[in-house]
Amino acid sequence: MDYPNDQAPGAPVRSGIPEHGRIPKYYAVKARIAALLEELGEGGVIPTERDLAERYDVARETVRQAVRDLVLEGRLRRRGRGTVVAGPKLAQPLSLASYTEGVRRQGRTPGRSLVTLDRFPCPDPLAAETGLSRGEPVWHLERVLLADDERVGLESTYVAVERVPRLDADFDPDSSFYGYLAAQGISFGDADERIETVLATPREALLIGTPPALPMLLIHRISRDTEGRPLERVRSLYRGDRFSFTTHLQG
Repeated sequence: MDYPNDQAPGAPVRSGIPEHGRIPKYYAVKARIAALLEELGEGGVIPTERDLAERYDVARETVRQAVRDLVLEGRLRRRGRGTVVAGPKLAQPLSLASYTEGVRRQGRTPGRSLVTLDRFPCPDPLAAETGLSRGEPVWHLERVLLADDERVGLESTYVAVERVPRLDADFDPDSSFYGYLAAQGISFGDADERIETVLATPREALLIGTPPALPMLLIHRISRDTEGRPLERVRSLYRGDRFSFTTHLQG
């Protein structure tokens, strides 16, 4: 196969053009708009659909589909009545480090907005997943995740009340939960994680401020302390257009 000299590592081979050379018209327009984004830079406003249709001599619907794809990929963002070039995605490490640490490492300001903090008896499914006892009191902490005041995700944490009995009194919802646990003398030992791609529910999309059709990255995590005792069950939903995840593998 013939690879162009400027083929970027990780980019679609031959820019995603099939061997027979026939590509959808919208994809060709998408590639030309993508090149325009490099010229405009982050925050730059792209021309209107009408202007782009005239520039590339295509129908406005063709431009609309190309722009829609770039928005879903996180390369463009809607702002008011216009569309602007988005910044790079947040690269969150897959580790026992907190969301706060991951965002700060990239020069962004992390934050969280409390949705709910309540307690209820541990139901059967949660008990089966975590090893907690059925019916024992558990906290449910739900927060919107922020990066530079931009809503980028939604996090639900379940933890036994017995482990952090004063969570509702002592914990600042805008701070790191892992930092709070460390201050209580609780250390993480290990965790199991599972990642999948989902669409947000109408409620989740409303809380995060995204359209329901935007792909999301969903992480399920079950953590244990250094003694192997169940510590937390977390469901973290991240915007697919604003996040990527990294990890280091060693043989």
